[in-house]
Amino acid sequence: MTTHHTMHHNGPLDVVTIGEAMAMFIARETGDLAAAETFVKRAAGAELNVATGLARLGLKVGWVSRIGDDAFGRFICQQLEKEGIDHARVTVDKRYPTGFQLKSKVDDGSDPLVEYFRKGSAASHLSVDDFDADYFGSARHLHLSGVAAALSESSLELLKHTAKEMRARGKTISFDPNLRPVLWRSEEEMRKQLNLLAEYADWVLPGEKEGLILTGYRQPEAIADFYLDKGVKAVVIKTGCDGAWYKTAQGKQGQVEAIKVDNVVDTVGAGDGFAVGVISALLEGQSLPQAIRRGNKIGSMAIQVIGDSEGLPTRQQLGDV
Repeated sequence: MTTHHTMHHNGPLDVVTIGEAMAMFIARETGDLAAAETFVKRAAGAELNVATGLARLGLKVGWVSRIGDDAFGRFICQQLEKEGIDHARVTVDKRYPTGFQLKSKVDDGSDPLVEYFRKGSAASHLSVDDFDADYFGSARHLHLSGVAAALSESSLELLKHTAKEMRARGKTISFDPNLRPVLWRSEEEMRKQLNLLAEYADWVLPGEKEGLILTGYRQPEAIADFYLDKGVKAVVIKTGCDGAWYKTAQGKQGQVEAIKVDNVVDTVGAGDGFAVGVISALLEGQSLPQAIRRGNKIGSMAIQVIGDSEGLPTRQQLGDV
């Protein structure tokens, strides 16, 4: 038995995305998670972070998912409402729970430890049945990430089907590999499926390490060429402290400097913030180097706070980037 939200979809969207959201509990004390006694509750999910960032910049964003009929699911809905994200195609699934995660607190700039409780979640039951042609067709851009692709075979099918349909309709597509090896049967399967998905995209946004795992190449240009040869229009490779390196199908290429951050609080969400900057700027018609500059700026803001989306700016906070 599944029920749909009654929130009506209001007109055309700028961006639509598909993913899983979870309740996230971030420890207030550093050290072993087992010893932590108090936690801060937030919403988490790569695609939800991107949707949130784009909505804060004033874009109309739709987020497609499944949530359980439980407190965590209601919490996710409250977050969507608060951020003004359209959730007309979010299904409340009475059979399965909303996932959650625990995240350690770190104060040395290292990556926090995350423990997931998401197996068998409502979102892992996403399938082609969740594809609504009119809803997706009302958006001009589709953003996909490798997290939703890793949830289940049926979720992966939904992503492929959606990408194929959106491409056939002449919409633009961005893809962030967002590797989650623990969710895949094997690294080989992950590589194969994500590279197939990437072929549908106009813009592919891997990190340097992700590029190595997915293509076998270390050099940014070789990673870019791997995807450009498959028909992708532009590849932007996040190169950490150096910023990002890009190459387009026309052969334009270059490095865009990072923005220095003195106080790194939480590295999770930096890549999502980067995607927000690049996608929003490209949809506004900015050049790729300009878009990457905005991506670097928002990524740098995201890592200075503890939640995954707290640091994502409004248009006003972003300034004129």
